[in-house]
Amino acid sequence: MSRSAPLLRFQELAQEQWGLVTRRQLQACGVGSTTLERLAAPGGALERVARGVYQLAGAPVPDHRELLAAWLQLAPEIPAWERQPAQGVVSHRSAASVFELGHLPADHHEFTVARRHQTRRPEVRIHVLPFSDSEWVSVRGLPVTRPSRIAADLLRDREDPEAVAQIVTEAIRRIIDYPGTFADALRPYAVTFGLRRDDGLALLRWLLDLTGDPERNRWIAEAREGAGRAAARPDTAARTAPE
Repeated sequence: MSRSAPLLRFQELAQEQWGLVTRRQLQACGVGSTTLERLAAPGGALERVARGVYQLAGAPVPDHRELLAAWLQLAPEIPAWERQPAQGVVSHRSAASVFELGHLPADHHEFTVARRHQTRRPEVRIHVLPFSDSEWVSVRGLPVTRPSRIAADLLRDREDPEAVAQIVTEAIRRIIDYPGTFADALRPYAVTFGLRRDDGLALLRWLLDLTGDPERNRWIAEAREGAGRAAARPDTAARTAPE
C-alpha cells in the first residue's frame, strides 16, 4: 500500500466532517501514532482542536468548531454521517447558539443522549433524556434539537423565562419552528408557572406576552389551530438555519 493512501483517506473523511477528524478515525485509516505526531507538529498537515480531534491545516475554520469537536468526541470512531441521534444531539444553550436564537451565553457544550455517557471535559454537559425524531433536525450535518425542544429543555432546567421567551419569539418570527409545535412541547411545564396542567397554549401565550411581540395574537391563533399537528411538518429548521 502506498504511504500516501492513509493520508488521502483521512483527508477525504475530514472533508465530510467540516475539516475535522478524530484520532480514532485516523487510526482506522491506517495512520500510526508516530505518523500522527509528525502530522500534528507545528507546520504539519493537522492542527489539534481538542483532545483526540484535529483539523486539516489550511482548511476554513467552521462555525462552532469547538462544539463540533466535542460532538465528534461523543463517538470518536464513527464518521459523522453514520451517527445515530441517540449517540448525541446538540441541545439546550448550545442548540440555541447554533440557530442564533436569544442571548443566553453558550459557555458549555451541551448534548442530549439516549443513554448514560460520561465525559471528562468540564466544559461539556451531557443530558440523558428521551427525545423523538420530530424533536431534532440536521443543521449542516449536525443533529440539533429544534427550537420548541430547546425551549422545553431550558424551562426544565429553570432558565430565565424571559430569555426562553426571546428564543421562542425569534424562532417563530424567523419560521424556524411553529407556534403549534411550541404549544405541544411546553405542555409539561404549564403547571410549574401556575397555569392549568398540560395547557401548553397558555404557557406559550404567557411567554410571548413577556416579549410583547405585536404578532403574538396571530401566533396564538395559529398555535390553537396547529397544536398536535405542527411537529409533523417538514424540516424547515434544517433549511433555514443560519449559514
